[in-house]
Amino acid sequence: MAFEDTTELVEQARRSDRDAWEALYRRIYPRLLAYAMRRLDADAARDAVSETMTRAVANIGRYRPVPGTGGFDGWLFGICRHVVLDAQRAAGRRGYGPPPETVNHADPAERLVSAEEAAAVRQAFALLSDGDRELLELRVVAGLSAEDAAAVLGRRPGAVRMAQSRALSRLRRHLGEVEGVSA
Repeated sequence: MAFEDTTELVEQARRSDRDAWEALYRRIYPRLLAYAMRRLDADAARDAVSETMTRAVANIGRYRPVPGTGGFDGWLFGICRHVVLDAQRAAGRRGYGPPPETVNHADPAERLVSAEEAAAVRQAFALLSDGDRELLELRVVAGLSAEDAAAVLGRRPGAVRMAQSRALSRLRRHLGEVEGVSA
């Protein structure tokens, strides 16, 4: 969705327009859920996304669009990040949720290969630092722009791009180790 469209929806949402909130919710829900599910179980992740939107509705007056600082999506992911951390603390753990289900292909051989590849990626991902995992979750899993991820993480967009490049290099190296191939 174009920046102008999002800006208009946000302005309508500020005026308590339910249709605007629904449009914003439908647009962002899959990405917020994917992010939360990397850190919480499925039920807790859905609850976290609901809490995120509840907080967003309650605090929409605090949102100020500033070009180049993350926009509305970055603001929502910042809220979601805090909700997820609160849920982890409440649960007495800081770990990550169960891995997402693998793609279910019709051919059993393809399912086996896909499951093995997914397991290797999960193992390699687990070897990354918390910071690398969170950065890749925001950029790759949630699909945030460098600007949005920077706003969530309190960094500059250029630093996020550089950190992402380094994190992906480490992930490739770990994947090679997990698969028994030297990187």
